[in-house]
Amino acid sequence: MQFMLLIHIDPALLRALPQEEYDRLMRGCFEHADQMKRDGVLLASQQLEDPDAARSVRVRAGKRTVVDGPFAETKELLAGFNLIQARDLDEAVRIADEFPWATVGCIEVRPVRDMNAVRARVGAAAGALELVPE
Repeated sequence: MQFMLLIHIDPALLRALPQEEYDRLMRGCFEHADQMKRDGVLLASQQLEDPDAARSVRVRAGKRTVVDGPFAETKELLAGFNLIQARDLDEAVRIADEFPWATVGCIEVRPVRDMNAVRARVGAAAGALELVPE
C-alpha cells in the first residue's frame, strides 16, 4: 500500500531550534530518506516553499478568487511530503515515527487512493497523468 506522510511544522518551534540542531536534523532526514529510497520504501519526497509564496484558488458560484497564502488558517503549516510504500497503516506510522519533524509539528499519515481504480470505476480513459503504480 502507498501512504502519504504530510509533514506539518510549527514555524515558531522550528525557528526556535539552534541552526546547528536544525542542520543536524536535516542531514539525518536526508540520510534516512536516501536509505529508504534504496530500500524501495520511499517513492517520492519534496519540501515546500513557505506559505507566503502560495496562492489559494477557490471557485464559488462560477466566480474564481485567488488569495495569498495557504488554504487553511492554522498554527502548523504543510512543509513537505513523503510518498512511501508500506505493508499497512501500522508500518506507515512506524516509518513516520523515524522522522524528527513531529517534534516541531506533526506528521499526518494517510493512505493513498488508487486513482487508476477510480478512473476505471468512473469510466475515465487513461490520461497523461502519470500515476505512481502500487
